[in-house]
Amino acid sequence: MTTLSQNAFTVARNSGGFTVSFEAFPPMSSAGQEKLVNVARNLEEFAPDFFSVTYGAGGGTQERTLKTLAEITQKTGHSLAGHLTCVGATKQQTNAVAEQYRKMGVKRIVALRGDTPEGTDHYTPHPGGYKNAADLVAGLKEMGGFDISVGAYPESHPNSPSVKADLDNLQSKFEAGADRAITQFFFDNHIFYDFIDAAQDHGITGPIVPGILLIHNFWKVKRFAKMCGTDVPDWLEARFAGLEDDHAAHQLVAVSTAVEQVLEMAASGVRHFHFYTMNQSDLAVAVCRSLGLKPVKKLQSVA
Repeated sequence: MTTLSQNAFTVARNSGGFTVSFEAFPPMSSAGQEKLVNVARNLEEFAPDFFSVTYGAGGGTQERTLKTLAEITQKTGHSLAGHLTCVGATKQQTNAVAEQYRKMGVKRIVALRGDTPEGTDHYTPHPGGYKNAADLVAGLKEMGGFDISVGAYPESHPNSPSVKADLDNLQSKFEAGADRAITQFFFDNHIFYDFIDAAQDHGITGPIVPGILLIHNFWKVKRFAKMCGTDVPDWLEARFAGLEDDHAAHQLVAVSTAVEQVLEMAASGVRHFHFYTMNQSDLAVAVCRSLGLKPVKKLQSVA
């Protein structure tokens, strides 16, 4: 697998040497906003390649996403990535958001088609908009100056008619100019390995980064995974069985599970990991410290 570029800061890591990135979603309240800025500050010490903030389908969280990115830009030294979808928007509207990112100094974009709007059972492109994620990537490349990540689905996207169609879609995103793909979360590493093999057999050569979901509440994760079409193995459920009222034990199991998953992939040659933080830093900090990710030079937050 292709190694992703290192962060500008030199980082002393374990012998397996790898980099990380983090993802959060825009908070609903001022208190949530303040909490997320603290989360971002807590994760600076690991010198991530980038810290990304999601963007709702049809721009549902556009204002909050922009506000969140602006505040994190002002108060931390993170390299930021803004998500961007094309559901329910014209090309001009979508491009305008990308230009707002650029003006803020955010030159990384996670380009996604976006979820089907509530109340509809299938995706229909906006008549004046980008038709899908590959078309969006092509548009961003034409604008120029952006590093672009896209989504990938080891267990196939829930709306995909077949595995082949899903791989065709991923291939089209790379052909349009995507710099990397970040996967939906998964729990069995063999699912990721099989996906990489299938992608390579399909002619896909771009880097594919595993997305790791930090399990803050196993039972909520289980329900969410079902909606996403992600398998929750019996062995994982067994680890959390009986821990509903034991927060400390749950946290220990969650940390050890994520560390085990990462180290096994790192031993197999994976060199970058993207953590879904769920807007909390405790597990992310514990996992990264357990992995031995310690910067030689601490990042300086903006006052």
